[in-house]
Amino acid sequence: MPCLGADELRQFSGKLLVAGGADASEATTVASSLVGANLRGHDSHGVMRLPFYLDRVASGHIKTGQSLEVLRETPAMLTCDGGWGFGQVLARDLVGRLITRAQAAGIACGALRRSAHIGRLGEYSEMAAESGMAAIVCANTHGTAQRVAPVGGKRPRLGTNPISIGMPGGQGGPFVLDFGTSATAEGKVRVQKIAGAEVPEGWVLDPHGRPTTDPNQLYGDPPGTILPMGGGQAYKGFGLALMIEMLCGVLSEGDCVQSPPPPVPLGNCAMFIVISIERFGSVEHAARELAGMEAYVRGVPLIDGVDRVILPGDPERETLAIRSVSGIPIDEGNWQALVERADSLGVELPEVDNGSV
Repeated sequence: MPCLGADELRQFSGKLLVAGGADASEATTVASSLVGANLRGHDSHGVMRLPFYLDRVASGHIKTGQSLEVLRETPAMLTCDGGWGFGQVLARDLVGRLITRAQAAGIACGALRRSAHIGRLGEYSEMAAESGMAAIVCANTHGTAQRVAPVGGKRPRLGTNPISIGMPGGQGGPFVLDFGTSATAEGKVRVQKIAGAEVPEGWVLDPHGRPTTDPNQLYGDPPGTILPMGGGQAYKGFGLALMIEMLCGVLSEGDCVQSPPPPVPLGNCAMFIVISIERFGSVEHAARELAGMEAYVRGVPLIDGVDRVILPGDPERETLAIRSVSGIPIDEGNWQALVERADSLGVELPEVDNGSV
């Protein structure tokens, strides 16, 4: 399996983006975001997205050189239009502005519409937490990319509609919860499809509503569906996804799902809430409570065969520590997709360790 160091993969990704039409600044931001996702084990939001992004730039659906257009604002609120620019560029800009506003007002909320894919939501929760802020981030798919059926349905009606919540503190770093409201992210199904591998049971239904491990069933005509999160109580995952759909599509003045889907590029409407712990109360109190809570939760008596309790943020930090040293593995299918794109754009390939990881 090909394995690349983070620096090499960032440089390679940036060169692909520039060759595909991005300007140097946004290429650096997007490449860093994608490789950052790989480093933390979120390969579904990593460099496997590059061929899709490059196709969207070539078709004009992702507009290069875009910046936030502020449509409405108050001291604690921003509603912004992204002009279908690169989502990571737009979202990082918006979160940076919200952090500044929350420092003054105590809380700041931003809505974003007409953004290309904004990537891993945990990135933005981490940004806020590293500034001593709490954050809540959620996104829909701008009325398109419907992949999840309502409980009991066999046709998709919602996107995978992720949510992330972040808090500063913790023994190893901030607490960051980051997950889709479906059984899996669509990108994880796509990774397996490109790799020619099966998906685990419990992820996907075929077009007839039957369980399947074939990722290709999701992309057929008619399409299959991804199950809502929650297993036997999947109505909880679906209900959360439905409310995220409303919040993001309505408050951003973007799009919610409908029939037929709106004739817009694939992207996100997103909501960002940033909260100043210092403005709400005592930083010392927060540190004391978080430390005590963490020690208490981690100290729970364990079931036989379990050696530790995992809290939000732990898996990402552990994978980051490993991959920062050993490199980022990329399966053969997704690596070949990048190789083919590099060949077509005249981008030199980096040196690759083909050992097993």
